[in-house]
Amino acid sequence: MKLSARNVLPGTVTEIVTGAVTSHVRIDLGGGSITAAITNEAVAELGLKVGSPASAVIKASDVMVGVNE
Repeated sequence: MKLSARNVLPGTVTEIVTGAVTSHVRIDLGGGSITAAITNEAVAELGLKVGSPASAVIKASDVMVGVNE
């Protein structure tokens, strides 16, 4: 699979918290972690399980910058 996104962070699934419609999938990146909210259907279709390899793919059109006053 080829993607246009340049921010692909490979890691390992460490937690899946399933809700009524969406799941929160935590991926250990080996120096931090990231959590994605995806549909329960997507979790099933991808075959995600704790311990399985997965990549966080980040594609953002905007980045906001803030400072403390």
